[in-house]
Amino acid sequence: MVAHNQVAADNAISTAAESRRRPEPSPTSSSSSSPSSSSSSSTSSAAPARARPCAPPAAPTPAPAPAAAPGDTHFRTFRSQAEYRRITRASALLEACGFYWGPLNVHGAHERLRAEPVGTFLVRDSRQRNCFFALSVKMASGPTSIRVHFQAGRFHLDGSRESFDCLFELLEHYVAAPRRMLGAPLRQRRVRPLQELCRQRIVATVGRENLARIPLNPVLRDYLSSFPFQI
Repeated sequence: MVAHNQVAADNAISTAAESRRRPEPSPTSSSSSSPSSSSSSSTSSAAPARARPCAPPAAPTPAPAPAAAPGDTHFRTFRSQAEYRRITRASALLEACGFYWGPLNVHGAHERLRAEPVGTFLVRDSRQRNCFFALSVKMASGPTSIRVHFQAGRFHLDGSRESFDCLFELLEHYVAAPRRMLGAPLRQRRVRPLQELCRQRIVATVGRENLARIPLNPVLRDYLSSFPFQI
């Protein structure tokens, strides 16, 4: 009797489970409606209409940028074509010198100079208004930065009255000064190409004012003239 009751109970459980798994008949299929109505009802129940996807919202039209106010730039307007030519030449020479670090900020410049010998320097962009470049140098007290001003077509360091037509003439002056404020530049590439070393040696030997007198082919003469400085 216990076994029979157990089998009956198991059959009841399996039957109940089977009934839960079996889908219930659709009320439209068991109804005695006409074939056309049953067909339409089964179609609507079997394949319900899909909701049409909403179109993505149109992107808002950005408001036009306000026009820059006069003087609302990092650099002031050049006063003459000569000033423009001097700055563009200085920029071209900086790209060729190897110790121009571009938009490097003051913290990054000082970190790079911290472990270098006293006098090591680099040139970078200044973040001050109306100032193109800054000179960062390792002093005995630690790294410091000095603004390089460009006024009346000439370059001078902040706090100094000595001015120069060319930025690199300014650097050469402070490299050769008796107090030797500047020593060796900190180049981005530690190992310089041999042709750059040869050019520097030739310029130091004959002077940049005599480069045109050296009997060289035009290609080599142009290369010497592209950076005629001893730095």
